[in-house]
Amino acid sequence: MVVVGFGVTGQSVAALLLGAGDSVTVVDDRPSDAARAAADALGLSIVSSPAEDELAGVVTGAAMVVPSPGVPAGHPVFALAAAAGVPVRSEIELAWARLQARPAPRPILVAITGTNGKTTVTTLATAILAASGLRAVAGGNIGVPLVDAVDADVDVVVAEVSSFQLQHTEGWHPAVSCWLNLSEDHLDWHPDMAHYAAAKARIWRRQGPGDTAVINADDPAVMAAAEEIPAGVERVTFGAADGAMWRDLGPDRDGRAVLRDPGGRDLLDGGRLPRALPHDRSNALAAAAVATAAGATAAGVAAGLTGAALLPHRVELVAERDGIRWYDDSKATTPASVLAATAGMESVVLIAGGRNKGLDLTPLRATVPPVHAVVAIGEAAAEVADALAGVADVRVADDMASAVTTAAALAHPGDAVVLSPGCASFDWYTSYAARGDDFAGRVRAHLGMTAEAEGRPAGAPPASTPGGPIPETDLTLAADPIPMEEPR
Repeated sequence: MVVVGFGVTGQSVAALLLGAGDSVTVVDDRPSDAARAAADALGLSIVSSPAEDELAGVVTGAAMVVPSPGVPAGHPVFALAAAAGVPVRSEIELAWARLQARPAPRPILVAITGTNGKTTVTTLATAILAASGLRAVAGGNIGVPLVDAVDADVDVVVAEVSSFQLQHTEGWHPAVSCWLNLSEDHLDWHPDMAHYAAAKARIWRRQGPGDTAVINADDPAVMAAAEEIPAGVERVTFGAADGAMWRDLGPDRDGRAVLRDPGGRDLLDGGRLPRALPHDRSNALAAAAVATAAGATAAGVAAGLTGAALLPHRVELVAERDGIRWYDDSKATTPASVLAATAGMESVVLIAGGRNKGLDLTPLRATVPPVHAVVAIGEAAAEVADALAGVADVRVADDMASAVTTAAALAHPGDAVVLSPGCASFDWYTSYAARGDDFAGRVRAHLGMTAEAEGRPAGAPPASTPGGPIPETDLTLAADPIPMEEPR
């Protein structure tokens, strides 16, 4: 067996294969010290930065190649495996097989994919299941490798899965699947949108009678793909569209989300979502539908949705001063994410840009209104400026500090200043979380907020250190993709 990439996922896969008595070879272009230490602990050595002929020798004759999620699509290991007739399988495929090998009764496997919202829906669904009295664990791209999560003594395993992982599955068969949405993303990995969509559709390809597929009725691409769901699978829809089974009726006069189950009952039982922007309501419906299909109760749905904390860097309120609100939406790494973040706002100064992932940024024009001014940052600053030229006041900033001061000058009382980049962070930062933390720290510094006002001990350092752009991190297949950068 050949494990390619020796980050957290690769290490778990290697341990699994060794435990099954398999011979394991690890390939990692530039392994970290932590990866080397992990290999030593498993009694393995790492083939580091192999020449193509050396890599061919490693792959040829192997029983299987298991790439970590972040291995670039252009890495020669894929072509070499294809030429040698060696199957390539993802970690989630191994996890599924491991789950099937467990004696009955085994946990129900739930899988969630989509361009945006996977982590939120996975977290919410897990909370709903727990509030329903079921033992549930989240795994996959949300943090715990799925090969580890499926060993837990639980009733339900909720897996966040990416297109990269789904691409290399064959027998993968969750009992409950959910495809949240599809928009242009990762065209630096997938050759085109058709390839990207086909990878996503593998989430329900092997489902059959007794299984459930949860489908976004508001997304035409997902609804079209759902036509290929195998016969006998129960189809459950959610959204604001007429006919959706789990229905978003919008906010009421008091700003409460009005969400109804297939029986027309109020999901929230008089409570409120922590936030009720359009994408929040959609995520809540998806989580409720998924969790209910896995055994959640109505009371558990209400408790899980109203009691869940908002995840960081997803339209997260950083500060409010002089009638201006500042939001960190650094997780938004596609134009579709930016549209979702700004859709429920009245007037916005947008900070956007970073490293483009091969996407068309012209859809950002559709953010106007509510966006009236834009601060363009990062490698893609010129592309952002071109995309919004003529429809908004666009300025370019050379670093996050100047982006914050420029946005402050453009904002008026009643505005929201939103860092919603629409691009990856790897030009200036190591992850979208680092970018969001830097933004938040600079906002607080600009507003003169003290440590006590931020909820930090007196004398504690701010969330980030002021300064210029952080040098580009040399990201390779050596580690799994930084999980926080992944809206796959």
